[in-house]
Amino acid sequence: MPKFVLQVLSNPVAGQEDEYNRWYNEQHLGDVLKVPGFTSAQRFSLMHADADSVWRYLALYEFESDDANATLAALTQRAGTAEMPLSDAMDLSAYSVTPWTAITPRRSADT
Repeated sequence: MPKFVLQVLSNPVAGQEDEYNRWYNEQHLGDVLKVPGFTSAQRFSLMHADADSVWRYLALYEFESDDANATLAALTQRAGTAEMPLSDAMDLSAYSVTPWTAITPRRSADT
């Protein structure tokens, strides 16, 4: 089955970083993983933010699907519903969501 990564770049609303991280870590990651096809989720914070940094947080979601567009549509349909509530602590005025298609198998240091 084809494999994909969904990259999400985002920021909290000023002054709401703790709430943003609580919601993302304790609520949102689990909600996304309930969407059929999604297999893993992990968040990252920018190591060295400076004045030119646009995004401070990255989430990577892995999913498998014979129809990636349908899987992404299922995710989008849930966003902002009871199945996937959004947080006022996330800056919804500026974020980036980019799907990627795997072109090689995953490799590790021991393979």
